[in-house]
Amino acid sequence: MLILGIDTSNYTTSCALFDSEKRTVAQRKRLLPVKAGEKGLRQSDAVFHHTVQLPQLMEELFDGAGDIAAVGVSEKPRDAEGSYMPCFLVGVNSARCVGAAAGKPVHAFSHQAGHIMAALWSAGALELIDREFIAFHVSGGTTEMLLVSPDEQRGFAVRLIGGTGDLNAGQAVDRAGVMMGLPFHCGKGLEALALGSEKTFNPKVSVSGGTCSLSGLENQCRDRLSKDEPHEEVARYCLDFIGKTLEKLAEYALAEHGSLPIVFAGGVASNSIIRARLTAKFGARFAEPEFSCDNAAGVALLAALREGCL
Repeated sequence: MLILGIDTSNYTTSCALFDSEKRTVAQRKRLLPVKAGEKGLRQSDAVFHHTVQLPQLMEELFDGAGDIAAVGVSEKPRDAEGSYMPCFLVGVNSARCVGAAAGKPVHAFSHQAGHIMAALWSAGALELIDREFIAFHVSGGTTEMLLVSPDEQRGFAVRLIGGTGDLNAGQAVDRAGVMMGLPFHCGKGLEALALGSEKTFNPKVSVSGGTCSLSGLENQCRDRLSKDEPHEEVARYCLDFIGKTLEKLAEYALAEHGSLPIVFAGGVASNSIIRARLTAKFGARFAEPEFSCDNAAGVALLAALREGCL
């Protein structure tokens, strides 16, 4: 069986095909274009770019593929009351059209549930689907710590147990990167700079219980740059700050909820420096880089789970 997944987030246009017989996932995705020096997109611009990019990616994805059995789609950012972004309407409407034309069911999930599922799949941790675990969703739009348990309808039942009180980790990365002249999205560029640093840092971070603050990091990076600190060292400082912050949040979660498995999802989780730190400290499971950033693989896999073919 082939299961189609569609995700139209505020950062990336994505589609994916899960082959239940071969146990493989094929993906096509493309970042939404952002002008040099800018730090994001308006929703109206995101919707426009999705309407242009999704048909192109679908044509590539289905080149030589067979018929689909079902469609999975991201319909909202997270499973919470009032969670809504117009950009997801492009994916939902496309999924409904495909489902109607093919006479196949359409299963809607949250973007966050898709991230968690993609992380479990790529980390070889599907056994966690049936048990409780702690998940971190760390990206440009979200920095949340979640207590996750099974849920047949939504894929996962999630309870927010911590996260940022202000800036998201991905926003901090992008703002620091733009200061250094990197193109938005800045994650890969900032990581490349940081890997060139001969120094590592042990910054003082702001974590109180399950809540962290990252807003000060932007100012600290700006101050370091104003003192002509090398870009490589500022980039490393930024990532060490985020890594230590996530470490303190994880320590809090384990103290409050017991020795549960920890899973990291979202674009920031693809960073090799942060990943190495938290894997060594907690044995945490991480989505592979191609499944960390926004993707449609997760909702395709959730639809396959609902169809009983995963």
